[in-house]
Amino acid sequence: MDIEERMRLIALRPTEEIVTEEELRQLLETKEHPKAYDGFEPSGYAHIGSGLQRAIKAKDLADAGVDFMILLADWHAYLNNKLGGDMEKIHEAGEYFKKVWELLGAKDIRIVWASELIERTEYWERFLKISTAVTIDRIKRAGTIMGRKAVEMQKASFLVYPLMQATDIFELDVDICQLGMDQRKVNILAREVAEKMGWKKPVLVHHHLLLGLQAGKRMGKEVGAEDLKMSKSKPETAIYVHDSPEDIKRKMKNAYCPAGVVENNPVIDIVKNIILRGRDDKEVLVVERPERFGGTVEYYRYEELERDFVEGKLHPLDLKNAVAEWLIETLAPVREYFEKHGLPEFNVTR
Repeated sequence: MDIEERMRLIALRPTEEIVTEEELRQLLETKEHPKAYDGFEPSGYAHIGSGLQRAIKAKDLADAGVDFMILLADWHAYLNNKLGGDMEKIHEAGEYFKKVWELLGAKDIRIVWASELIERTEYWERFLKISTAVTIDRIKRAGTIMGRKAVEMQKASFLVYPLMQATDIFELDVDICQLGMDQRKVNILAREVAEKMGWKKPVLVHHHLLLGLQAGKRMGKEVGAEDLKMSKSKPETAIYVHDSPEDIKRKMKNAYCPAGVVENNPVIDIVKNIILRGRDDKEVLVVERPERFGGTVEYYRYEELERDFVEGKLHPLDLKNAVAEWLIETLAPVREYFEKHGLPEFNVTR
């Protein structure tokens, strides 16, 4: 596979930003199998952003020749008080996510647990070195990676967390950080630290955060930016990967999807970043409708669907129904597995 195709796969949606494209190209030209990672707090249930979208992007990188791993950040979840700080539940959540990704086609993801890393003396030596290179204010600004506002950064553990995440990057010796846009601040911090310490500076490949189903304006009320993304702790915003067909249809029916409006439209967002990404010619979204409303139509390119939606040729309800059917079919392996084996029980209020 040539460099251009590898670049294309890595840059495919839901990738939203590469820091920098020039550095990524140089990396691919000099290293056949660069290492990339995503750090992931195991907590609660997987929705289509953390489950399906994560599996899709992992496959893009693997097909581009990247050695991709996921760090299951169990101690990070503990510091962030996820699942009440219950490490047994946190580990159970990690095993649950591993099974979800496997069922969705990402069978070859290499998994590393944070608890394995912190056993190394070298890890804490690196942690201490990084702590001398950054200020407390800088760490607080990066604390939003935990899903917390700066004013919430009162516990000492909330200062330790970003330092540990920066340490992970260097201890794993990765060439690429492939995380969500919400992790951008700590990844930029890691590049700053690398320059100060003379360490390898990672390339950043940040992916889009899938919009929650109630994103945008609804019923005349402005929804805050912090509420835009899909969240496992807010069931009304999320489609879980194990949801029943009835639940998926109900949630999609109630999703915010104003006619002709693309911006902050969560249904359009799913089509753009999961269904019709431009990966290959096998992508298709079938919209079934009566002949009097234009008959069944098949979309193979997102741009064509967006044009018809904006021009009023594609009704929001028809789009919602089509997306619901696509998700029902795609998520079937996960749903069937957990119907047979049962879901773990998690408190996902945070």
